[in-house]
Amino acid sequence: MASSMASLLSAPRTHVTHVRILRMDITSLSIGGKIKDGILPEAPIMGTAEDLLAKNQMLQSDTELKESVYDLLRTIKDPEKPQTLEQLDVVYEDCIKVCHSTPGGVSVIRVEFNPTVPHCSLATLIGLCIRIKLERHLSALFKLDIYIKKGAHSTEQEINKQINDKERIAAAMENPNLREVVEKCILEEDY
Repeated sequence: MASSMASLLSAPRTHVTHVRILRMDITSLSIGGKIKDGILPEAPIMGTAEDLLAKNQMLQSDTELKESVYDLLRTIKDPEKPQTLEQLDVVYEDCIKVCHSTPGGVSVIRVEFNPTVPHCSLATLIGLCIRIKLERHLSALFKLDIYIKKGAHSTEQEINKQINDKERIAAAMENPNLREVVEKCILEEDY
């Protein structure tokens, strides 16, 4: 075996032409048309069929969750224009990410939005509308992270801090005028 391994390693222009995989174990290698069994150690099985099925179901449920979140966001109206956030490309299908396994075991839904202009004065209000609508429709099993798309706003860090601060959100929603504007923006209508 050692001599065949040495000759195999020193053979000129040797390339892999066929690898047979059985249950995630590499069992044979074809080099130059000749099968060499036992050259590579068996690889451990990366998971049971149940693990793979569970992972597939999780990916499918993540996709469904993203679609549900997007359906909620797309109908939010812009505070100063007659269009929705979807129509203005403020939110888009790829702006939603689902992250699992936080230290507390809570899944995180991260939403990124793109204000129409880098100096948009209503970016904080748009972020507030996104947060309030999602909080009302999603269970407490999710943590929400709402962010302005990187580089899309001149004061993005300050706004991101505001729209992810629970105390600031609660204080904003105590203001009756601001609450009325948010309610109008998140009101469901047929589009």
